[in-house]
Amino acid sequence: MAQALDIDHWNLECEFNNMDHSTDLNGADRLIVRRGQPFTISLYLYSGNYQPGVSSLDCIVETGPQPLEQYGTRASFGLSANIDTSCWSAAVTSPPGDMVALSICSAPDAPIGRYTLTLGRSGQIEFILLFNPWCTGDSVFMEDKQSLDEYVLSQDGIIYRGSAKHPIPTPWNFGQFESGILDICLRILDMNPKCLKNPGKDCSGRRNPIYVSRVLSAMVNCNDDRGVLLGKWADSYEGGVSPMFWRGSVEILRNWDTQACQPVRYGQCWVFAAVACSISRALGIPCRVVTNYLSAHDSNSDLVIERVINENGDLIQAKEMLWNFHCWVESWMTRPDFKPGFNGWQASDPTPQEKSEGTYCCGPIPVRAIKEGELTFKYDAPFVFAEVNADVTTIMKRKDGSTSKVTNTTVVGQKISTKSVGSDAREDITHLYKYPEGSDEEREAFKKANHQNKLLHQQENEGLHLTIKVTPDMRKGCDFDVFAVVTNNTQSNKKCRLVFGSCAVSYNGILGENCGFKDLLNVELSPGAGEPTLNTGVNLPPTCHCELYLICCIGTYLMSCFHKRTLECDGCLQILGEPKENRELAAEITLRNPLPETLENCCFSIEGANLTAGQVISERLGSSVAPGEDATVKIYFTPTHSGLRKLVVDFDSNKLCHVKGYRNVIIGK
Repeated sequence: MAQALDIDHWNLECEFNNMDHSTDLNGADRLIVRRGQPFTISLYLYSGNYQPGVSSLDCIVETGPQPLEQYGTRASFGLSANIDTSCWSAAVTSPPGDMVALSICSAPDAPIGRYTLTLGRSGQIEFILLFNPWCTGDSVFMEDKQSLDEYVLSQDGIIYRGSAKHPIPTPWNFGQFESGILDICLRILDMNPKCLKNPGKDCSGRRNPIYVSRVLSAMVNCNDDRGVLLGKWADSYEGGVSPMFWRGSVEILRNWDTQACQPVRYGQCWVFAAVACSISRALGIPCRVVTNYLSAHDSNSDLVIERVINENGDLIQAKEMLWNFHCWVESWMTRPDFKPGFNGWQASDPTPQEKSEGTYCCGPIPVRAIKEGELTFKYDAPFVFAEVNADVTTIMKRKDGSTSKVTNTTVVGQKISTKSVGSDAREDITHLYKYPEGSDEEREAFKKANHQNKLLHQQENEGLHLTIKVTPDMRKGCDFDVFAVVTNNTQSNKKCRLVFGSCAVSYNGILGENCGFKDLLNVELSPGAGEPTLNTGVNLPPTCHCELYLICCIGTYLMSCFHKRTLECDGCLQILGEPKENRELAAEITLRNPLPETLENCCFSIEGANLTAGQVISERLGSSVAPGEDATVKIYFTPTHSGLRKLVVDFDSNKLCHVKGYRNVIIGK
């Protein structure tokens, strides 16, 4: 007759198990394990000894407020001769005696979250179960070790902003293993409307990374729920801070948690994407932030972004936007709901743009489905396809009511970028979303997507080519020269009107104040090579990006050329002292004022995973900084863990707002 083990106390062996399950950066004060992988706890018996084939132990695991076996949120199992990694199981791995090494394994598709494990009548233990990209049976399994280090374990990274011509790497502290962050991520899942409405069903859904990614896409923004961030795309950020203020996700997530789940003000696309990436990595889903340059926001699914301008080039109507850049995330998982071939990276977008099934969320959709034009796949394939493939039509409306139109079929979806694995270099992944321009494969994808405008549009060709060139040393707040180059590739003279303009522009395509304008009538263009046809000066405000546009009119035909550029300034960061764990270091930061104006209210801040204890450390200058002068500070910090770490630096003032930089630091033991 089986005899139940009489357990006196136990040791969860948190340090060993967490290390074995790659969760040790969360600490060793509690048990955090990954599904489909055994973990071992030590049971100390009150009386008797463990006897193989005689001793028994009934185990029950439960998660969520309404655990049911039919939902997969409850499981009962006893002792087996060996661990079965395909389901919940337990086996003793120690010889007979009064100490029992009990090995327990969860099912590789078990719901993630907080669990209780009941050991017979002896009591309960608690642990957290996460997705396991190291487990072949888990739907987030990723084979390459370097990729796992980058997309799961790395707590810092690079997010690309700027423009297609000038991508700007922005450092970010994801901080998914900082103190308290995992608990906040689990709270985010618990606060989602689906959980509040039906917690049992929602907890069951947490076995599926597709479901979890879609929930996160909705919960990172607060448009329909008690989500993390409130978006704002205006000049004033009263009641909160500019999205440029943030250096990492940790402060955002902690603010949301401590403020009773009230949204943090404010975020924009890269902030939404970065927070979603932090949460995904914390839960065990491999994830990366992706930037799409010249990204279309197509709200009516016609795959065309239409802009109406007047004869001076001023924008007078734009129902939809062409973003200078837009960020989203890709998460790695299988897609058993589709035919073979669509596993791997799945795109989802937490920035609230359009509703999907009644909620502001987007994805996940296989990246390959976008490339192949498979727009019937879930979720939100048409919207993401348009972001990288829509056409841009510019219509000039004249005073007499007549119009001219030009359609650009190649501008949208350029230099789709993410940080490279194992380095800070930019990786261009445009080929994962699009076939080469003009290829047979591209045409087949457009046929599947029914992109008739791409298939049928034949742009008139007057034999002219427009480009814009700028001086290489252009700086915010300073005058710079602009050259419009028009190439006449025909055999005859051409007479045209050239309109040049420039204006401030936000990254999401909203135009602001005018920076310069010039209008030339009856410009003679002789056959042959291009030549500078127009030379003018522009003054770029210190806090803006700039859009330069050139319009060429020949009769009723219109050609347009747009050139966007973001400008930054240079700084220097040095680490003083020997970088070792628990040893105070100093970051000496220098930034030269590149503007013709004095900088006031200057403040430097630093942040870094396992470098600044999850805090932002700031130092304010006591004096102003004149044009051409250096601003220098020393900020002290104490690293807590060894390894390669990224120290993120932010400089803010009255004229230069939140200029960022970083330094990789190797911390020794």
